[in-house]
Amino acid sequence: MAIHVDASGLFHLQTAGSSYAFKLVHGYPAHLYWGPRLRHTSGLGDLLQLKDRPSFSPNPLPGNHRFSLDTLPQEYPQYGTSDFRQPAFQVEWPDGTRIAEFKYAGHRVEPGKPKLAGLPAVYAEPGDGAETLVLELTDESGLRVELLYTVFPNTDAVMRSARLVNGTSLPVRLLRVMSASVDFHDDGFEWFCLEGAWGRERHLSRRPLGPGGTRIESRRGASGHQLNPFAALLRPGADEDKGDVYGFSLVYSGNFLIEAEVDQFRTARVTAGINPFEFRWLLEPGESFQTPEAVMVYSGEGLGGLSRTYHRLYRTRLVRGKYRDLERPVLVNNWEATYFNFNADKLEAIAKAGADLGIELFVLDDGWFGRRDTDNCSLGDWKVDLRKLPGGLADLADRVNRLGMKFGLWVEPEMVSPDSELYRAHPDWCLHVPGRRRTEGRNQLVLDMSRQDVRDYLFKVLSDVFSSAPVTYVKWDMNRHMTEVASAKLPPERQGETAHRYMLGLYELLERLVTAFPDILFECCSGGGGRFDPGMLYYMPQTWTSDDTDAVERLKIQYGTSIVYPASAMGAHVSAVPNHQVGRITSLEMRGLVAMGGNFGYELDLTKFTEEERAEVRRQVALYKDMRGLVQQGDMYRLKSPFEGNETAWMFVSPDRREATVFHFRVLGVPNEPLSRLALRGLDPERDYRVVRVTTAKGAADGETGDFEFSGESGDDRPAVKPVGVYAGDLLMRAGLPADGFRGDFSGVLYRLRAAE
Repeated sequence: MAIHVDASGLFHLQTAGSSYAFKLVHGYPAHLYWGPRLRHTSGLGDLLQLKDRPSFSPNPLPGNHRFSLDTLPQEYPQYGTSDFRQPAFQVEWPDGTRIAEFKYAGHRVEPGKPKLAGLPAVYAEPGDGAETLVLELTDESGLRVELLYTVFPNTDAVMRSARLVNGTSLPVRLLRVMSASVDFHDDGFEWFCLEGAWGRERHLSRRPLGPGGTRIESRRGASGHQLNPFAALLRPGADEDKGDVYGFSLVYSGNFLIEAEVDQFRTARVTAGINPFEFRWLLEPGESFQTPEAVMVYSGEGLGGLSRTYHRLYRTRLVRGKYRDLERPVLVNNWEATYFNFNADKLEAIAKAGADLGIELFVLDDGWFGRRDTDNCSLGDWKVDLRKLPGGLADLADRVNRLGMKFGLWVEPEMVSPDSELYRAHPDWCLHVPGRRRTEGRNQLVLDMSRQDVRDYLFKVLSDVFSSAPVTYVKWDMNRHMTEVASAKLPPERQGETAHRYMLGLYELLERLVTAFPDILFECCSGGGGRFDPGMLYYMPQTWTSDDTDAVERLKIQYGTSIVYPASAMGAHVSAVPNHQVGRITSLEMRGLVAMGGNFGYELDLTKFTEEERAEVRRQVALYKDMRGLVQQGDMYRLKSPFEGNETAWMFVSPDRREATVFHFRVLGVPNEPLSRLALRGLDPERDYRVVRVTTAKGAADGETGDFEFSGESGDDRPAVKPVGVYAGDLLMRAGLPADGFRGDFSGVLYRLRAAE
């Protein structure tokens, strides 16, 4: 069993390497412990210390001056009854008062993991051994909350959410309903999060946790480029490989809030959930409200251990469907090759060049529908532009298929252009406030996904498009955030529900589509990584990591993204130089190696390659195909951070630790450089490994091959393999490999390791 409850009201949740515990104190669930696994509950209850405080921490129990909710570490705290810290929930009654007080009413332990109504969440499969604790708390009015805690015995994570049920005879307005709250017993932490902007997503941010509040949030209607719905508390000195780290990841794609509050007694409270800013939800008698899921991970092995827990969990128990365990195809996307200016012959030429290089999928990006010659029109009019594609999508897909490639398509269904047939027919279908201007972004407005008629229209037209040709991949884009957030379909008292109802509506539409089209690989995009969150991964197993395709910028973007998200979730492409975002010129070899750290592809005009470049790309494609299973399904170890110096390194290790691939990058050349070594991670210290260096650059065919063979490739199309030696796993992890092989600026080196028999 993973969940243990004793007669004294002590709850102990165990995983392979962690424990989470709380107990009932006067009916309030009080937090005791979260950290390394404990063998049993003996002495756990003694961790709670109650102390008489001044009257400014009031005492709700007459005569008991040692008990105050202002000092009690709670599991789901409330405001207004002696706790002055940030609450987990807040309600408003019809008379305008805002007091509710949840106390223990019962619990049950269920096998497996229940689905969350209308929301994405981690799931359990038979044999996982998952268990769920449902802790029921009630207010004297009849309002109640069910706190859900799920643990997997072999995953150091606790999944938490809350379900509020209105058991009263009166409507109640929810003002704040968080998914999880944890009260730590001290404030000895640093705050860690992922910040950025368009083209600069998920950079690392770390700072001391101080008195008052520290928060990250989105008020944009999407998780956003700016702050990812993830934060962690790190003990001082915790780094990539060691130290205690506590992570909070929200499985939600809309407005979120994760905050830490340090109070007067130097304790820290972390809460995570839907952002209460502009949130109001009217809960009628008998109705319930389900919060999104917060996935909380403890690691005693620093950020690296935290990441690998999230990677395994999200890769195998959040991502669903056919492509969860399948190797993802190598693709070419025409966007940076042609933008809006293309015809069927030009697209076929790019696809033909791709087929010759071994690329498996051609993706048609923006500009194929309506009269979409620029970004100022036609969103919502999902009909093929026969001026560009006289034979429609079916003809183009047939041309691509005849080349031995599969066909994919870009759509942006959540948007509408003011200059479109859809908008002229249904101007009330977008988010708007009657009588006020409608703010545009990229010449477009946001469709109201809270409306069933809008979703039904989109399901119909998208189904028609996806059925009109053999579409096997869909890139789903969203290129602006929400303004004038109001719905023509909702009454005045429910306008504060619009943003969350939008997300529920989007999730419903996505569920219908992935169910109707199980053979399509969906990729999420929002101006690149503007909605790279666990909620979208539940429907779309990968996300376009960033619109910034510069190899140097991608080192930081992909490194930061990997803190929470596995490589199998990251779309990563080779683009042209000078780079279209920053103007930098980097080597084709480095661009290829950086992109091989995710789902590999190209985003440029393949027809413009020289013969030498074509040969190098063939080698890149052959190399990636040979190791993509390892990259997409292996364990990732970050070795050198681009945020700390001139070099970046990461590696992937197979689950049985018999194989590994190591990527090492140097941004700028160093004259007369000192000798250095690259220490590896994750290997079996008892095994010996044969190490080779692989290159795809000019002259690659002059190298050796040994027993690293690349199926179907020969001669100049074969990556070069240079033996380095046979080394013990413990030596490679403690002493490392010589850090050499770089050539000038913007250089990368790839090593491959296999267990020596």
